Amino acid sequence: MAKFKIKTGDLVQVISGSKQNKGKQGKVLRVNTETSRVVVEGVNVMTKHKRASAQGEAGGIVKTEAPIHISNVMLVDPETGKPTRVGYRTETVERDGKQKTVRVRVSKSTGKDL
Repeated sequence: MAKFKIKTGDLVQVISGSKQNKGKQGKVLRVNTETSRVVVEGVNVMTKHKRASAQGEAGGIVKTEAPIHISNVMLVDPETGKPTRVGYRTETVERDGKQKTVRVRVSKSTGKDL
């Protein structure tokens, strides 16, 4: 299973792809580590025509976000609002009287915590 620097709930920007999606920003709804894809809110929206079922559910046109490859999105720096690369910094933190090392995500452009 691969490790990714983009997590659920992060604000990302699409850096490559179709004209409709390139440059859009949105929140990450799901990350699929097996297929290396993410679902971003309001990006890559697909329309699906759904037939009414026998149980009484109404049919119609349903809009859903389709997954896009994780290499096509970049994390947005909260200070500048521009896409940035992600790095890690290790810190030693004292919790419950014990020293623990913690990895913190850091913006490569500004050096601030994400």
